[in-house]
Amino acid sequence: MKKLVLVAAAFLTLTAFTTINGTWTNDDPHSQLGFTVTHLGIADVSGTINDFDVTIKSTKPDFSDAAVELIAKTNSIDTRVEMRDNHLKSADFFDVEKYPALTFKSTGITSTGKDQYKLSGNLTLHGVVKPIIMNLVYKGTVENPMSKKQTAGFQLTGTIKRSEFGIGDKFPAAKVSDEVRIKADGEFVQ
Repeated sequence: MKKLVLVAAAFLTLTAFTTINGTWTNDDPHSQLGFTVTHLGIADVSGTINDFDVTIKSTKPDFSDAAVELIAKTNSIDTRVEMRDNHLKSADFFDVEKYPALTFKSTGITSTGKDQYKLSGNLTLHGVVKPIIMNLVYKGTVENPMSKKQTAGFQLTGTIKRSEFGIGDKFPAAKVSDEVRIKADGEFVQ
């Protein structure tokens, strides 16, 4: 009996570790990388970057030690207006021919409350690397009833300045805000 209890305890320990420890990747149909700018100082215009991959590595169940990496293809910018998308892809803004991807690699994570964090890291955009800090909320982990896989939810928010990355230098903040608000929501599977 003692041997059976030890085997069961070892199994539960290994199962729990496997569920918690590991690499998580974004589930494309349930993940979105969005941005918003203010146009002419009076209206918000939002868009998405549709082609991106995020990897989260963590050994703790609350993701308090998470390491995050993002690669997003700038050619997948979508603001629902083809002419505007083409302009954003041009050398006036993202210059997607020269800079086909933006990347983020975290350098640290700090708890600010239950399941809330400040995620710091280096953003590479338009050939410029800058440290940034974003807000990260861990929304929980459940078993997806369709895939039967552990699925974790996150929301990331924050603001960057396009001028710090040399994007849209010909367009003053009165036309297109310098501040770009970022909002990403995602489901991640192991």
